[in-house]
Amino acid sequence: MSGNGLISSIRSMIHADERLRSNTQSPFEQLRPQMNDVLGDGGILKEVVQPGEGPPVPQNASVLIHYSGFLEYSDRPFETTTGFKYPRMMKLGRDVTLAGLELGLLTMKKGEFSRFLFQPQYAYGEMGCPPFIPSSAVVLYEVQILDYLDSGQVDDFIEMSPEEQNTAPLSTLLEVVNTQRSFGNRCFNQSRYDNAKDRYKQALMLLGNRETQSDAEKEKIKIALLPLYLNLSLTELRLDSPHKALKYSNKALEIDSANTKALFRCGQAYLELHEYESAQDCLISAQAKKPFDSDINNLLRKVAICYKDSLDKQKDMYSKMFRDLKCPMKI
Repeated sequence: MSGNGLISSIRSMIHADERLRSNTQSPFEQLRPQMNDVLGDGGILKEVVQPGEGPPVPQNASVLIHYSGFLEYSDRPFETTTGFKYPRMMKLGRDVTLAGLELGLLTMKKGEFSRFLFQPQYAYGEMGCPPFIPSSAVVLYEVQILDYLDSGQVDDFIEMSPEEQNTAPLSTLLEVVNTQRSFGNRCFNQSRYDNAKDRYKQALMLLGNRETQSDAEKEKIKIALLPLYLNLSLTELRLDSPHKALKYSNKALEIDSANTKALFRCGQAYLELHEYESAQDCLISAQAKKPFDSDINNLLRKVAICYKDSLDKQKDMYSKMFRDLKCPMKI
């Protein structure tokens, strides 16, 4: 009994000593045991808080991230993007200037949230960044990958000569076009319509430059063109260019004459141009395909009201003209 009591007392003393030692550890020292060494030299340590999905970020990609940087013993970040509604897309090798952060991003997947500890050689070096970062500072970064696009593949493809682009596999071209469209969608969602338009038109140009060899390849290119025409049509509407919007929606209808989005875009463009009969025709055709679509039905009602108002104004104008013509004859 006494032996067991002595062992128990020793264990209690050991645990108390461990707790005391742990209390004297700095915050970063307490983090290190639960982190993995990314490069094997202890310079970049990583802890995955929330796993992501899919392949890791490729070289030279463009990433959409939220991040916050912390100094030890500070509960407020010295820099953060969490206050931005739309964090900007950052290209690796150009916009991400912190060596450790770029190397860390290459280990991450879409949707992942991780913490990184960067030694000075992978952060701000011996000089630091006065007055915010002291010399030889170890820094903590919390990073979340919202999305990424393989812009490196796009850059490589655009740098090719036209001959090289034509001999590249069609699958490569379609991947590049899809990435450009995704860039455009990202710009559109941030209300950067001119930037979105540029991305969509560049994708159109790449598809237009392709010298197709077979009917199957032509069909795949048509399928890739359709969403670009639809996106450009909507973008031109946002840019108050209904004539251009109509041009692109009609190009979409040349590929798919029953496409409800293209018919709807035509209806929107004709409404902006005050061509109410044409707007009605397009929207009625769209309604026949999707009779319960609220957007189509609401726009159709709006067009009907505008058309009636226009006819009433014309009627009033003609009535006034006839009244003015019926002047009493002088004797």
